[in-house]
Amino acid sequence: MSDEPSVERAQPTGIRGWALWRRPKPFIVFLLLMEALSIPGFALAFAGSGLPNRLEWFGFAILTAGATAHIQLTQRQEERRRSRTRTVLIDLTAVWVFPAVLIIPAELTVLLILIIRAQRWFTARRPAHNFIYSTVSHCLAASLAHLTFDSLGPHVWSSLTLLGSLREFAALIITALVYEAVQIVYVGGILSLAGPSRPTLSSILGSKADNLLEAITTGLGAVTAILLITMPPAVAIMAVVTVVFNRLAELDQLQNDARTDPKTAVYNMRGWSESAERAFGRATRSRGNLALLMIDLDHFKWINDSHGHPAGDDVLRRVAQAIDEATRPTDVVGRYGGEEFLVLLPDTDEITAAGAAERIRGTIAELRIVTTDKRGAQTTIAGRTTSIGVAVYPDHGDTLDILMQAADAAVYEAKENGRNQVRIAAEKLADTPDSP
Repeated sequence: MSDEPSVERAQPTGIRGWALWRRPKPFIVFLLLMEALSIPGFALAFAGSGLPNRLEWFGFAILTAGATAHIQLTQRQEERRRSRTRTVLIDLTAVWVFPAVLIIPAELTVLLILIIRAQRWFTARRPAHNFIYSTVSHCLAASLAHLTFDSLGPHVWSSLTLLGSLREFAALIITALVYEAVQIVYVGGILSLAGPSRPTLSSILGSKADNLLEAITTGLGAVTAILLITMPPAVAIMAVVTVVFNRLAELDQLQNDARTDPKTAVYNMRGWSESAERAFGRATRSRGNLALLMIDLDHFKWINDSHGHPAGDDVLRRVAQAIDEATRPTDVVGRYGGEEFLVLLPDTDEITAAGAAERIRGTIAELRIVTTDKRGAQTTIAGRTTSIGVAVYPDHGDTLDILMQAADAAVYEAKENGRNQVRIAAEKLADTPDSP
C-alpha cells in the first residue's frame, strides 16, 4: 500500500479539453484546413439559388420521411454494424441523399443530411469532432455533386429519347463520381492521419466489398430519384428495400468477421482454408502450378517478453499488412496461428514462389514498427527476421494438407540453419492414409 497520497490530474475544461487536441498534429491541421475549405465550396453551391418551390419541398418531405423510417427501423442493426467495423463504414443513407442531390436544391439537400446525421448521432459511437467533420464532408460532397449535375442540365426526364436517356445516364455517373470523390478526399485524408500505423488503401478506401456496397447504394439512390419524379408513392417501396438491404449488409459483415482474424485483419484459418481449397481445386482441374508459403517470425516471444503483448500485437498487425502489400490481389493471405502466416500463390512455379518469399522476407526485415513498451512509452521495433518455407504443387504434394506439411518442414529447416532465410521443401511427402 503506497504511503503517498493519490493525485488526480485535472482534465482541461472548455475548448482546451476537447478530444480533438489529443490527436496527432497533422490530423488536427488537416481537419481544420478541410473544414475551412468547405466554406467557399458551400458558397459556390448555394450561389444563385432561389427559394424552393412546392414541388421541391414535397420531394424533400418524402425523402426525409423515407430516410427517417430507414434509420429508425434499422437502428439496432446499425449499432451492431458500427461496433464491429474496424475501418471504413459505408453509410447506407446515400439511398436518400443521392436522389436529393439530383432533384432538390442544395440547401434542402444539406438540411436533409443534417436531419439524417442528427438521428445518426445516437448510434455513431464516434468523438464529436469526427462526427462533425464527417457531416461536413457529406454535406459538401452532396452540394458539389448537385452543382455538377445542374451544370450538365437542363434535365427533363418526362420526355427522354434514347439518345437523351444515354446523356442523362452519363450525367448521373459523373455526378456520382463527384459525390464519391469529395468524400474520398475528405474522409480518406483524415483516416490516413488518424493513427501511428502506416495506412493502407483498404483502411482508407475500404475493401472491394465496401466499394461495391457504396456503388449499389448510390445506384439505389438514382432509382429513388426516378421513382420520386415519375411515381412518388412508390418511394415507400425503397424504404422497405433499404431495411432489407441494411440487414443483408450486416449479414455479409458477420460472414466476413467469421473468416477474418480480428488481430491482423487477414484471413483466419477458416477463411484461408475456404479460399485456398477453391484455388487448389482450380489448379488441379487446370493442371497448373500453385505455391504455398509458411512464414514464421523469428524470436517473436522476445517481443512479448521485452515489450509486452500489446507491442507483440502491433508487430503482428504490421507484419500482416506488409505481407498483404507484398503479394498479389489473387494471393490468399492468412494467419496460421501465433506468429505464423500462410500465403497461397495461384499460378506460381518454384522459382517465382522463392522470389516472392524472398521479397516478403526483405520487406519484413525493413519494417520499423512504432509501438509502446510495458510502461506505455513509445518505442520502435525494427530488424525483425523471418523463416519462410516454400512448397509447390504438384512437386511437393498432391493435396493442400501435404503442401502445408512440406512448407512447415522447410520452415524448421530454415530455423535449424540460422533463421532469416527462405527454404524450399526438400521432397514430395506421401499422403498419410486414414487409420482403420
